[in-house]
Amino acid sequence: MKTWTLAAALILACTYAGAQTAQPARKACDDLKAEIAKKLDAKNVTDYSLDIVDKGKEGDGKVVGSCDGGTKSIVYSKGKAAQAAVPAEKKAQ
Repeated sequence: MKTWTLAAALILACTYAGAQTAQPARKACDDLKAEIAKKLDAKNVTDYSLDIVDKGKEGDGKVVGSCDGGTKSIVYSKGKAAQAAVPAEKKAQ
């Protein structure tokens, strides 16, 4: 009985230690942004923008992803794409 208890305790300790040392995968921000945009487009979401910003500087938008090992955030903002396109159209006239 003591052997089984000791074995279970060792397995639990090793599993816990392994989980603590595992680092999250560093996903490239551009790749994650493209994946999120693809999902939004598949749901027919229009008139939005996705911006890559430093963590902690998200502003008014909604954080929809984290990349570069948690150092950057991808922020979703509704209506920003159309507003950004309007000045470009006015310059063309």
